[in-house]
Amino acid sequence: MTAATRTPILTVRGVERRFESSTGSTLALQATDLDVAENDFVTILGPSGCGKSTLLRIVAGLDHPTAGEVRLDGRPVRGPGADRGMVFQSYTLFPWLSVLDNVCFGLRERGLPRPQQVEIAQGFIGKVGLSGFEHHYPKQLSGGMQQRTALARALANGPRMLLMDEPFGALDHQTRELMQELLLGIWEAEAKTVLFVTHDIDEAVFIGSRVVLMSARPGRIKLDRPVPLPHPRLYSVKTAPEFSSLKAELTEAVRVEVLAGGFAS
Repeated sequence: MTAATRTPILTVRGVERRFESSTGSTLALQATDLDVAENDFVTILGPSGCGKSTLLRIVAGLDHPTAGEVRLDGRPVRGPGADRGMVFQSYTLFPWLSVLDNVCFGLRERGLPRPQQVEIAQGFIGKVGLSGFEHHYPKQLSGGMQQRTALARALANGPRMLLMDEPFGALDHQTRELMQELLLGIWEAEAKTVLFVTHDIDEAVFIGSRVVLMSARPGRIKLDRPVPLPHPRLYSVKTAPEFSSLKAELTEAVRVEVLAGGFAS
């Protein structure tokens, strides 16, 4: 059964975002519809300024649409909530807290007893490969280790959905590829639902079960493609004809939108 035929847990209906300023009004996101089914891994591609991060922030409840509605499990999204775990490109860790206490933070806010916090946190610290670093502080960690801590913190809170805004964009190439494999493995094991914004076409195809392409500003969904690659998905799949074919289609489509957005050579 495909994502299109499964009952969605996330529905985006007619969501539009307009920004007002002293110089006028800017439509960043056209009326947009999107369905995301349980255990779907949707990657969102598009040129800079197309509204993909704006859409993600609206789903997260960090921004509000000018028109339209977002529902998660049938309930309107009106603000941030523990049912959505957010991971940003910047690591957003508390520098005064250890790895363990950063991962425990949401659990503590929910009022869980300390022993239960530590048990849950240590489980996810192990899943992201940071066992032995529980008592290190963010300044003692590499960028990749900080982002793994942020991922563990988001997962530890047991969110219904994981929302990720270019989370690997600040990492070096090799670390980024390892983080992609790590995230895929966790997704396959934890059966989470993921909405992931990226500007990297290889990344979008490799980790996604669906790739959504947005148009140049004002953004709208132009393409929604399933990724016909098996799981568990190994790095070697990047040489598969199906990978190359979808990458070529998306590369051309992104190029068209970048040019439509006014890029001048």
